[in-house]
Amino acid sequence: MNEILSDAGLDKIFRQARTYRAWRDEAVSDVLLEAIYDLAKMGPTNANCSPMRVAFLRSKEAKEKLRPALDAGNVDKTMSAPVTAIIAYDLAFYEFFPKLAPRRDGHKLYAGKTELVAETAKLSGSLQGGYFIIAARALGLDCGPMSGFDRNKVDEAFFAGTSWRSNFLCNLGHGDPAQLKPRAARLEFDEACQLL
Repeated sequence: MNEILSDAGLDKIFRQARTYRAWRDEAVSDVLLEAIYDLAKMGPTNANCSPMRVAFLRSKEAKEKLRPALDAGNVDKTMSAPVTAIIAYDLAFYEFFPKLAPRRDGHKLYAGKTELVAETAKLSGSLQGGYFIIAARALGLDCGPMSGFDRNKVDEAFFAGTSWRSNFLCNLGHGDPAQLKPRAARLEFDEACQLL
């Protein structure tokens, strides 16, 4: 467990990975989508609450259902992506505690505590969303994560009557490197970190 990933592996998921906006016309299999989730679900969350939920939009009909919720600048890149994942979180995550955290009473900890539920679901769901992106990259896909959509419209179109709420969108596929813009700068260690 103490082995360091190779430089090639680190390049693939971090250093050379980019946010894609243009896609090659190559399908993404259901098996690969399941493999991404199976990796992403393994990352740590608060008390193993695992609130991330994912709706994979693959069909033309599903994408058209999403279109009215997208900001204008996100329409073309989303419609052309082989898959768009709606990364959501479940406000009823604690209902799964008998399976995920059997020594904890999820209802006692969370039921009726609206603010705590929302904060926990969004924070741990966002962590899992980050794991999702890394998993997709590790398995050979390119990602285009984004906000720039109307969450209320997405929730109404895809999650009405459920406890799921949209967090962000992530286009998936094989990106077109010819369409990439130069990478933006990142902060250096001494600009972003403190050693105390």
